[in-house]
Amino acid sequence: MKTALVTGASRGIGRAIALRLAKDGFRVIVNYARDAEAAQEVVDLIGPNAVAVRADLGVPEEVTALAQRVRAETDVLDVLVNNAGVGLPQPIAQVTRDGWARVFAVNVEGLFFLTQQVLPLIPDGGRIVNITSGATRIAFPEGIAYAMSKGAVRTFTLALAKELGPRGITVNDVAPGIIDTDTNADWLRGDPEAQAYAASRHAVNRVGHVDEIAGVVAFAVSPDAAFVTGTTLDATGGGNL
Repeated sequence: MKTALVTGASRGIGRAIALRLAKDGFRVIVNYARDAEAAQEVVDLIGPNAVAVRADLGVPEEVTALAQRVRAETDVLDVLVNNAGVGLPQPIAQVTRDGWARVFAVNVEGLFFLTQQVLPLIPDGGRIVNITSGATRIAFPEGIAYAMSKGAVRTFTLALAKELGPRGITVNDVAPGIIDTDTNADWLRGDPEAQAYAASRHAVNRVGHVDEIAGVVAFAVSPDAAFVTGTTLDATGGGNL
């Protein structure tokens, strides 16, 4: 049985990815930062082929501890899904150094060094998928630091795909649009005007679902995607076309 690590997998897109990969036959290491109960629920839904591991990717020591735990759980990590991330819905005038540092610590630094530390476990033909954002291809001043962090991950994807390509390891981004998640619940759910606005940003005229992002990730880690690397799989529903 192949093994996958999904970061930030206790809720939202990460949860959907973990459940989809388990459905596709993977053993799943479910990383979470805070909500142990939610992570355990994901594990319970998957069954014996899942384990929950707590680590805040914004804390270097916890990133190292997560990598060590992964090595204790498996000798081979077939799939790494770097999904964990934090947002910062602020324009430049409102961004503080602490806010900036937190976004880049989780979205960039933690992702980078976790990948570095588990890379020896990834076999030839393995898969790495980084969850970025549709905001990387548009002007997004209302979340400038967040968009910059995801742009850095896009650059990371390109370089790593080039380095690992000779081993048959593919490295791709999946870029969601506006998705109905707990993170977006405060402004999106229960507000018809907000829902209409969000839908209007997408060519398909609706908000995306977490299962749709999980489906794109499932493709990216499948044998069907063996000749796809270094690219962004746009899952924005035609956002901002």
